[in-house]
Order: sequence, then C-alpha cells, then structure tokens
Amino acid sequence: MTTTANHILLIAHAPLAHALRECALHVFADCGDDVSVLDVPPHESPEATLAAAQTLLAHSGAARTLVLADVFGATPSNVAHRLVEGTPARLLVGVNLPMLLRAICYRHEPLEQQTARALAGGQQGMLQVGGGGAPQNQNSRKEHGQDRDHHQQ
Repeated sequence: MTTTANHILLIAHAPLAHALRECALHVFADCGDDVSVLDVPPHESPEATLAAAQTLLAHSGAARTLVLADVFGATPSNVAHRLVEGTPARLLVGVNLPMLLRAICYRHEPLEQQTARALAGGQQGMLQVGGGGAPQNQNSRKEHGQDRDHHQQ
C-alpha cells in the first residue's frame, strides 16, 4: 500500500525558505516535489504574500499540508496563520533545519503525527554545546546498557 506524502510549505523571510529547502534536498534528494517555498521579500504587502501562498498551496495539489514559518508574529507567520485558518493544514512556527528534516522523514504519516514529530525534531535539534559539561538538551543515558528500556525518538 502506498500513501500520498503530505506537502510541506515553507514561508520565511527571504532567502531563508529557499536555503532551508536546498539543505533538505542535500539530505533527501527525493523530496523536491513535496517541499514548496515562499521567500517573503522586504516591503512586500501581507496581502501579496498571502496571495502567493494561496497559489502555492493550490498548485501543490496535496490534500494535507504542513506549513512551516520562521518567526512568530512576523509577516511570514502571520500570513501562514491566515493561510491555514479553516483548512485541514497545520502550522508550526520557529522552523529550523532539524524540524524540516523531521517533517520530511515523516511526510507519509498522518498529518497530526507528522506535525508532532516535526515539532519534537525542532525542539530536540536545539541544544547548548560547550561551556563545560555535556550538551544541555539531551537525555542522560546510563553507561553499559543499564537503562535498556530507554528509547529516544
């Protein structure tokens, strides 16, 4: 049984959306048809951005879309919020590369599961390294398999 992939639409300040897609294609060369981008140029009106986003969403032909935007409260996320209102699409704001890669990995899962996994990937992809000690956003693991029931997603 084959399932149709969820579409992913990136909306971000120019040139971030395009750059994230290029990074994703470096890792997942086969995802190009499943990831669209809208780079929001400076001084473009929210109405023009929304019209462009609506066109991209319509042209994707996908029944299910995960929209990823960059900064909460900024034009890309405000437009994305208007875009998904009243639709089955889902929106995550604060996109980073780990979030996008996780969204791509799970693009064949139900949209709710893909959304949850992408959010977790974005959060788990952020950690403090250096400054003494171990990275700060990682579960500590016991040595030599003492914690054999621990599974990190």
